[in-house]
Parts: sequence; C-alpha cells; structure tokens
Amino acid sequence: MFAPLSLTALLPRPVLHYNLVVPNLAIFSRVLLALLFLPPLGAVASAQEAPPASAARILLLPRKLVSGERATLAVLDVSGRLTPGVTVEFTDGDKFTTDATGRALFVAPLNVEKLYASIQGRPGRVSSTVVSAADSPSTTLEVSSVPRLASLSDRVEISGHGFCGVADANRVTFDNKPGFVLTASPAYLAVLPPPDLNPGPSQVQVVCGQKTVQPFIVVLVSLELEASSAPLTPGEHRTLTVRVRGSTAKVSLEARNLAPEVADLQGGVTMRAVSSGGPENAAKFELIGKQHGNFVISIRLLAPASPPRL
Repeated sequence: MFAPLSLTALLPRPVLHYNLVVPNLAIFSRVLLALLFLPPLGAVASAQEAPPASAARILLLPRKLVSGERATLAVLDVSGRLTPGVTVEFTDGDKFTTDATGRALFVAPLNVEKLYASIQGRPGRVSSTVVSAADSPSTTLEVSSVPRLASLSDRVEISGHGFCGVADANRVTFDNKPGFVLTASPAYLAVLPPPDLNPGPSQVQVVCGQKTVQPFIVVLVSLELEASSAPLTPGEHRTLTVRVRGSTAKVSLEARNLAPEVADLQGGVTMRAVSSGGPENAAKFELIGKQHGNFVISIRLLAPASPPRL
C-alpha cells in the first residue's frame, strides 16, 4: 500500500492531469523516499499512458462521510498515479468504478456508522466514519482542523463541514494557486498542494460554491533525502539524512523499512526521530545491510491536526 519514489524524483513535481502522479500517497499520510533506479516522476506523468486498472494498489477514501451525501474517492497505482477503470467494493454491497481522472463519485449510506471499502480483487480495506447530516451542517462552510505543518509532496487533510462532496466543485488555493482535490465529502477534503509552491508558510483558502471560509495558514515543508544510492552490502552501515526545508522548527518524522530482507533499520522496523531544528533542520536514520540490493525506506511527517491558524 505504499508508493515508492526515486531519489531523482524528489526534484521534479508531477503534472496535474488525469495521469497525475501523486508520488507519496498511501492509506496514511506519508512521504516515501526510495533508493530505486526509476525515471523522474515528472517524466512519468507526461510520457506514460494512464495505468491499467490491474495496477491499482492504493485506495483513498474520505476519513469522514455524511449520511446520504455525495463523496469522492481516489485510486492510485504503486507509483502513485491516479488510476481509471478500477472497481471499488463497499461493505454495504455498493460498487463504483473510477473515471478517467482516477476518482469516483458515490453516496454515503444512510444507516451505518462505519463504512469499509476495498479495491476489487486486492487484499486489504480502508474505512470511513459516517456521521449524520445534523452533525455536519451544509449551509455554512467551516474548517475545524488542519495540520499546521504539512509536506509539499503529500496531501493536506482538512476537516470541517460544508465542503462539496464532488471533488472538483471545491476550490482550494495555496497562496492563490489551486491545489488538486483528491478526495472529498461534506466533512473532509484531501488536497495536493500546487506543484510550483515554495516551502514555507502558505495562506490556504477553501471555497465550495458560494460558500467560503476565512483563509488560514499551513506551513508547507519539503523533505529531501541525502544518502548514497549505491546498493547496500552485507554488514554495511549507512546514514540517511532527511533535510527539512520550509521550517526551522523541530519536526517529528517516522521511518519504516519497506525492504527488511535487504537491510535493517537500526532500532526496529519502524523508528521515529525529531529533527534538529534551526537553519540546517535535519533528522538522521541508520541502516545496516543484510544482503546486496536496493533498500526502500518510507519517511512520514508526524503532524497532528488542530484548529486552523488564521
């Protein structure tokens, strides 16, 4: 359920179209840094056809749905490309197929509190909480929580009420530049920041139809990996440095070893670290080689949501 990206792919940003590459989206919000010999993702987005439905691996479902209201889901392949023609099955018996944008519109059920969905023919499922219309007013737009710190290369999750369930009916801008709404419900949005945005504080504006909300600030950071791309050898120790650009504050990062047969992540399969803060803001992780091969490490930014900062 992870979408690895190459070291070289950290530099170019994807083109936003139906074959959108979302390099680091998974079921949980994370940035994935993989030392693999892959082409730059920008080139993949512009040169390749849309991935086949059989390549679907990642299902993005709004974390919160409103009973009886429309919502939008998204499906991606292992490289993070939005994937058309994929059938998604719900535990209430409904089935929906992603359109040319790799997304699908559906209606939340009326009488359940938890809804589960999965990609047809693939193991694993994701869940969403279903709330009543009374608990999610539709006449006004309000943002109740958003991460104050987010990654430029990952989705920004926005909770509240009054959003449009049709993803493209929402307009979410970062410093007046439009983001790409991946999934949506009246109570939740997942938005990819625009590709040409610089790290640092960004003013975010959310609009649904005639409804708008007071702009708020999200600090957007880039996470840049510094490490040798040479294959590991048995017994070799290698330091991975993750540079945080856009904030001098200390941030929490979580590393997960996605190729344990090739290397051990010192301290366990999953390790957390706090960056140094300051102008050279960075965190370090240690690997120990077990066999010849390319290692894959995911790095997740740990940033809890809170009321928006105006």
